[in-house]
Parts: sequence; structure tokens; C-alpha cells
Amino acid sequence: MSPPAAAQVGALPAVFPAPVLLQLRGDPIALDKTVVLVTPADVAPETIALVREILTGAGVARITRRTSLPKRLDEPHILLGTTALPVVRAALARSGTTVDARPEGYTLISEHLGQGLVTLAGADADGIYHAVQTLRQLVRGGSIASVVVQDHPAMAIRGTIEGFYGAPWTMTDRLKHLDFLASVKANTMVYSPKDDPFARDHWRDPYPAARLADIGTLATRARQDHINFVYAISPGPTVCFSDPADQQTLERKFQALRSVGVHAFYVAFDDIEYKKWNCDRDQAAFGPSGAEAAGTAQAKLLNAVQAHLRAVDPKAPALIMVPTEYYDAKESPYKAALRKYLDPQIVVQWTGTDVVPPSISIGDARAAEKAFGRKTLLWDNFPVNDYATTKGRLLLAPYVRREAGLSGELAGILSNPMNQEVPSRVAVTGVAAFGWNDRDYDAARTWRYAARELAGGDDRTTQALLQFFDTQHLAPTFGSQPWQEQAPVLKAVLDRVRDALAAGDAAAREDALSALRIAADDFARAPDLIRAGVVDPGFVAQSRPWLDAMQLWGRALQLTAAGLEAANRQAPAATGDFAEAQALAAQAAALQTIKGATRFDGPIRIADGVLDRFIADAPGLLRTAAPAFKSGS
Repeated sequence: MSPPAAAQVGALPAVFPAPVLLQLRGDPIALDKTVVLVTPADVAPETIALVREILTGAGVARITRRTSLPKRLDEPHILLGTTALPVVRAALARSGTTVDARPEGYTLISEHLGQGLVTLAGADADGIYHAVQTLRQLVRGGSIASVVVQDHPAMAIRGTIEGFYGAPWTMTDRLKHLDFLASVKANTMVYSPKDDPFARDHWRDPYPAARLADIGTLATRARQDHINFVYAISPGPTVCFSDPADQQTLERKFQALRSVGVHAFYVAFDDIEYKKWNCDRDQAAFGPSGAEAAGTAQAKLLNAVQAHLRAVDPKAPALIMVPTEYYDAKESPYKAALRKYLDPQIVVQWTGTDVVPPSISIGDARAAEKAFGRKTLLWDNFPVNDYATTKGRLLLAPYVRREAGLSGELAGILSNPMNQEVPSRVAVTGVAAFGWNDRDYDAARTWRYAARELAGGDDRTTQALLQFFDTQHLAPTFGSQPWQEQAPVLKAVLDRVRDALAAGDAAAREDALSALRIAADDFARAPDLIRAGVVDPGFVAQSRPWLDAMQLWGRALQLTAAGLEAANRQAPAATGDFAEAQALAAQAAALQTIKGATRFDGPIRIADGVLDRFIADAPGLLRTAAPAFKSGS
């Protein structure tokens, strides 16, 4: 079988997250209607199922199974297994490739042996699964790119924490998010919705059977997706640190969750009053309340819980905690107490140099390690939109301003996403890619990849999504200054128009106005392209008011462009076009967020400070060129 014409010439494929090593071996390998899977006993069923899904999607009609490689490859063969298996090691040796034995690492080789052999060799079961996620990206148009990939993650913990305030995700959201995390080679999801009463306000109460079963469903899906599902509890507002009954309540809670398949746990002490005891016996046990005493008390309780967890499940991951002082790396009595007393195996989370840091450097991480006495797990508050300055916004900018090399200074990285699960994937794709390979991370390419994944590979939908992302590029902080600017692509187009109109050159004005008209048409069409083209309907549902507002602003921009062209010709139609544009802009600015979807409801913001300002300024941009529109005309 010959490969499709478009695949005749080998080209280095794009793989995300960026692999440690990716080399082209030759032209693509054609997939016949029949492909043979060679799957020894140590390959998980979900991994085999994912390979079958990939091949079926590529047009393979018949997939057969073997447990060993034949001497003659008269059909394309795909071999999966760990590097401990002789058949896998022999295949790697025949290709002259070394083994990547790091945790979660894998080696993938696709080569022209007979009708084609693709070897996916994992250091462990997770590594095989990650190799299949790479295979998914290598299969295009009925062929597989001929490459060598050697790969492993830079950070041991990579993923998300559902840790925002406001409406929690639905079960559907969480299940889809687990599948998404698997697709970007993340390995951790922390369940910590602030509005789950059984995890915070009523943490002592057992879960109702149905709620507990739901969490068990998430744990099962997480195992299938090779994701470590972590349950977080927040007892801080009411816990009595020295009371054995509260410690036993925590242990019982975790045992109930263990019964439905959860094996990783987390205790959060964020956003609490820690300089006042919740019970008199803590005063007797730890002395007067205060920051240092709080650190000592928290460490004592966590150490006891960690010891219990290890006693009942020696293979369980280390307990994770988020401290009350999670938002900086400054030395303090509280941090000193944690550093002194907290079991060194317990993982400490930290949000950077602020609650929403504009940047994170290697030096920042080293300061945090010194303050807490261990490498910290970064809780990155991006793209979460549950604080006041995010009102009316989706946060869809690329993941930037985190320094390459942080993998050497952190225990891992978790993103705190938005209340809107599917739109959150834009930024989380970047977080996962950075956590996998921070030294080769390319923010712009990864941002475009996230758009292509949402678009199912369709070019027009991808471009429409990137236009939409640009309108939501602003990344706020808790202060007045954002750490990413709003709508940089659109602003460049509009600034060019302003400059051309100000320069007074007729040809330059006409060129700029023609480009504006085209850009306005693309902008106005983008929402319909997105609604029709994105592969997950959740994106459209969760972004609905922003898409509606973008369409109105697009029509306003079209009318503004028409008004400027008319003004450039000194035609009277300009006045009506500008007036109608202003009316549409006012209508767009009045659209509201979905009530209750986020912590703060409010008016939708679309390229604010850029698009609205241009439309408002437009009638005055050509006053000199068109005397008919001077004041008092």
C-alpha cells in the first residue's frame, strides 16, 4: 500500500509536549487495512484500547493480536511493552537504540522493517501509555511518521487542582478533564473544590453513599488514564489539632475514600485564620496562638496522618499539604516551624511570590525551598478566574514567564483552572507541556497546538479560536497591573490603522483600511466557525456569552471599518456607520456572564481597552482628512 501523496516526503512531525529527543528516520510508514498488535502480558487493557482507537481512526479495518514478533513482517506491526521484556529489548537493540529507564519514560521507534515496525517501549506502564499518546500525534492521513523518540518528564508531578471558589465542575467535566490530562501526559489531578461541604465546612461528616460513589468513579477513570487522583480535605476552619478525635476523623474519612479506590491524599490549610485557636486544648498543647504555634500544630497533625497512611498503605504517595502562608517565600516564624517539625516526606505546595505571580524564576523556587525545607510543589494560580479582577473574563493567554530550569528546583507543578473546564485546557496544555519539558517549552507553539486540538485539526476553526483567545489574552493579578497584555494581535492591526490614518499618505490609508475590513470580517465570522467546528461542545456552552459578545463586537468593528472607508472618501454614510457601530458596541458591553458559573458575575469583556477604545475613537481619526465631520458640521 502506498502512502497518501501528501505523506510521500518525510517531515519532522510536531509532538506536544516537546519530547526530549525527536529524530526523523525517513519517509512515513503506510498503514495497511490490517495492522498487527504485538502486546505481551504487561500491557494494560486501556493502553491497548487507545492504540485500537488511534488505528481505527486512521482507517485500519482489521487489527490482529500476537504476543511475539514474527521473523518476517509482511504487515505493519506495532509492539508495546516495558523495557524489561526480552522481545522489547531485542527490538530496541535491533534498531540501535538505548533504553530510557527514567520513571514514566519511553522510547518510540517507527521504522521500515518489512512492511513497518513501530516499537513503543516504556520504562513502566505509565511510560507505555505516554508513548501511545505520542503515537496518536504521529499517525496522520493513513501513515505513521518514521521517527525515533526518547522521552521522559522533567517534573514528577504535573497536572491540575480543582481548587477554585464558585461553582464546582460537574462529574462530566471531571471525567472529561481526566481524559484531557492523559492526552497531554499529565499525571495528577487533585480534587479540592472549595464548595464541596464534605471537604471543608462539614469535613467531619461522612460522604453520602452516592457522593462517595462519584468520587470512586473519578478514581477509576483516573487509573485508566494513568492519572494519580488525589483527594484534598480542608479542615483548617474548625480543626482542633491536639484532639485525637479529629485526627481519627481524618483517618476514617481517608479510609472511606480508600474503599472506593482513592490512594493519594492532601490536607489544605489555605485561606484560614491561623493566629487563633479553634479549641482550648490547642492552647494547652501548643501555647498562645500565633503563626509559629500554628506551624507547629499543623506539622504535628500532618505527621500523624502521614504515619497512619504509610502504615495502612506502604505504597501510597506522600501526603501533600498546602500551608497557610502559601503565597511567598519570605522567612517567617510559621515557615520556620514547618521547616523544623514537618515530616520531610510530606509535599508542600506554594503559589510563587504572590497569590497570582506575574513570573516565577529559579531564584524564587530556591528561596521557597530554603523557607520550607524542601522542594515545593508549585500551585500556579493560572488560569483560575475566581477573584475580582477576573470578573467577566476567560483567561486564554499562553502559559509564559515561568523560567526554564524550574524542573530542577520544584517537586512538580499543578495549575488551578477556571470554573469553565474546557476553556481551561488552553492554558493547562501549556502548564502540562512546561512540566514535561520546561527547557524546550515553546509557549506560542503550544498555544496553537491547544487551539488545533479543540478544533479537531481543522485550520479555519483553529484560526478562529486563536482570534478568540486573543480577545481573552489579558492575565490579571490581585493588583491593578496585569501580567499579560490584552489582545496583542488585534492591537497590532488597529495600531497600524491609527498610524496610517495619522500619517496622511493616501495609499497607506487605503491599504490599512482594506486590511481592517478583512480583519473585521474574520473577527465577526470567528464565533460561528467556533460554534460549528470545535470538537467538544462543552467549549461552546461554557464560552457562550463571550462568543455572543465577540460576534456583536465583530459587527461593530465591521461598521467601524465601513465608516472609516466612507470618511476617507468624505462620504456622508460614515455618520450612520459610526452611530450603528457605537450602538452595537454598547449592546455587546452589556452582555453578562452565565449567572453562578463563576464566583463574580459581571459584564463580558472582549479585547477591552483595545477594541472598545478603537471603536470609540474611530469617528475622530479622519477629522482632518474629512472636514465634513469636524465639530459643529
